[in-house]
Amino acid sequence: MSEKKNIVRAAGVLGFATMLSRIMGMVRDMVVARLFGAGFATDAFVAAFMIPNMLRRFFAEGALTSAFVPTFSEWYTQKGEAEARDLANICFTLLTIVMAVVTLLGIIFSPQIVHLMFPGFKAEPSKLELTIFLNRLMFPYIFFISLVALCMGILNTVRHFFTPAISTVFLNFAMIFCAVFLHNRFAVPITALAVGVLLGGVLQLLLQLPTLYRKGFPIRPRFDLHNPAVRKIALLMGPSIFGVGVYYLNITVGNILASLLPQGSVSYLYYAQRLFEFPQGIFTVSVAQAVLPSMSRQAAAGEMPEMKESLAFGLRLILFITIPAMSGLMVCSTPIFSLLFMGGEFDYQKAVKSAEALFYYSMGLSLVALVRVLVPAFYALKDTRTPVLIAFVAFLLNVAFSLTLMGPLLHGGLALASSLSALCNMVMLVYFLRKKIGPFGGRGIVRAGFKALLASLPMAAFVYWAMGLIDWSLTGHKLIKAATLGGSVAAGIVVFLLCAHLVRSEEVGEAIGLFRRKFLKNR
Repeated sequence: MSEKKNIVRAAGVLGFATMLSRIMGMVRDMVVARLFGAGFATDAFVAAFMIPNMLRRFFAEGALTSAFVPTFSEWYTQKGEAEARDLANICFTLLTIVMAVVTLLGIIFSPQIVHLMFPGFKAEPSKLELTIFLNRLMFPYIFFISLVALCMGILNTVRHFFTPAISTVFLNFAMIFCAVFLHNRFAVPITALAVGVLLGGVLQLLLQLPTLYRKGFPIRPRFDLHNPAVRKIALLMGPSIFGVGVYYLNITVGNILASLLPQGSVSYLYYAQRLFEFPQGIFTVSVAQAVLPSMSRQAAAGEMPEMKESLAFGLRLILFITIPAMSGLMVCSTPIFSLLFMGGEFDYQKAVKSAEALFYYSMGLSLVALVRVLVPAFYALKDTRTPVLIAFVAFLLNVAFSLTLMGPLLHGGLALASSLSALCNMVMLVYFLRKKIGPFGGRGIVRAGFKALLASLPMAAFVYWAMGLIDWSLTGHKLIKAATLGGSVAAGIVVFLLCAHLVRSEEVGEAIGLFRRKFLKNR
């Protein structure tokens, strides 16, 4: 099977599994919005959860995955399964020790961390106290999810993608269950959500271990600091934390600054991010995770033309999928919040404010997606310095954009700053990667993006017209809203595919085949 087909197949598996997870995540957020709304308690929970979640994105899904997968792939290819099994056990043992220490320090110094990250909460001592309590309760989540990320790297290298991708379903299920059935059992009801986060982390880890055993990688304690592969992973991880995680660092900066804005701003950004990450999780992460093992193997074997082909194909596929998704989110931002979140403690005004943030975040959807594929290309080439320097520049630009835009646009300005920073990050990555490896199909990538944009314009116009057929400010009317939004989106997808076919987009066949093969197989 060619690497292109491997990438498409892996992306299909990841996309299907992640779609289930994201649907559960959306149900979770609907439950949270209905039970807790957007205000005092929700702001505190979002802020408290953001700290271990930020570490997850930087360390577990970012640095650990980007450093471990290329090294483990090289070890597995060149040394054989037995040596790779030893390396997996050594890394698991060392990571357990390191993350236990990190978790303990996080719990001890939680007050200082919260004071530093959310200075705006000092004006409300009760919110600050609740945030510290919830953060301490949830901090062990980073311990479990880091081990999950290591298991995911092992399984992805041996071409098993489904179990790691489906595992977040268990996090969402645990949070929904605890929120619905336990919120009345706590003096502060939102504590139930924090308990759900902790339970979800445990369930995610327990799900990985039997699959690892079946794949020939049973986890056993093994301590060896002198293994050369361990040293290589450690050296790669430091720079990788910043290189891969700059987008999430920008999101974190936005939430820190949002604590200085009117109450509810942190929650508006949180709900918008969650919807923004829906297509990111299904499509972007799926393609990025599918491309990385292929690029790592090809780079390790010195097959540069093949690696550049895999990279270019991943970028073209990303643009074809995310550009219409970006257009759809921008047009449907308010209707989505009206349908999914309005009711209970979440009124139309909160829906509009959350939709405003989603609109500005959506501008950067394709840009963030490109970054998620470009950065691992550097790591596959064992270059950690370049993306880190680029990420640092992008981070400084995001801070500057945020401080400039948060005044006139409030929380919407913070979301727009994140998208502008992603644009700068993407442009710099493309420039320096081209200098490093030469041309990698840039004209084809631009052509694919332009065709996807051309096909998206009629789709966006049609969906925008259809959204104006009903009044989204009305509470209730869920069936009418669902029929209008669902029907418009479905029709919009048909319009996009027809237009993509008319402009002779090469990716339309690959994308349709990817989902048709995967979904028909699962059915």
